[in-house]
Amino acid sequence: MADSSFDIVSKVERQEVDNALNQAAKEISQRYDFKGVGASIAWSGDKILMEANSEDRVNAVLDVFQSKLIKRGISLKALDAGEPQLSGKEYKIFATIEEGISQENAKKVAKIIRDEGPKGVKAQVQGDELRVSSKSRDDLQAIIALLKGKDFDFALQFVNYR
Repeated sequence: MADSSFDIVSKVERQEVDNALNQAAKEISQRYDFKGVGASIAWSGDKILMEANSEDRVNAVLDVFQSKLIKRGISLKALDAGEPQLSGKEYKIFATIEEGISQENAKKVAKIIRDEGPKGVKAQVQGDELRVSSKSRDDLQAIIALLKGKDFDFALQFVNYR
């Protein structure tokens, strides 16, 4: 019997992020506490730009956006938001969506699998994802449970389970 395997990835569906951004923009335009403060959120190239006339308001815009991401099932670990910066009279926050597992993070995950996982499980780094394979599907499910129990500073998804 061939080995069973699955891939560990860190991907975010761009359309879901876009939907969350649009919902946040609509809420910001309608909420009374954002009236007259120049609050906005929009794409700026591949980054997300949040603006308002005070630091507290721009942080509130970020909170609204984060709540919309959570409702859409996107991990906040994928959102990399900077600190509020004063630009003229406006405060701005630039945020990016992180995708892919870096080489060092993939090595950390592979080490955890080797050290704490069942014997006979192999983990190989393939670009920005990690392929985990084993003869036993039960071992693979144990690995998924092990990794879900760990707290990483990046989002993980388990795909291509076969």
